[in-house]
Amino acid sequence: MIIPVRCFTCGKVIGNKWDTYLDLLQADYTEGDALDALGLVRYCCRRMLMTHHWRNQRPVEETSSAYLQCSVSVMRVPV
Repeated sequence: MIIPVRCFTCGKVIGNKWDTYLDLLQADYTEGDALDALGLVRYCCRRMLMTHHWRNQRPVEETSSAYLQCSVSVMRVPV
């Protein structure tokens, strides 16, 4: 899921702030300080960035050990 272009509640444009928000978090800003630096003062807009989850950020590879352990434990049938 991609970041919404506008806040669902107030309609402010927030889609252009996502990359900057991530950069600020990487620079050891707290979430509140990063949102303040972006000029997001309404709690509805702050919520949009804080609760957004980027699904394609870390895909689980089918060859990873966690995936293989999970699939093996599901396939075992007690005898």
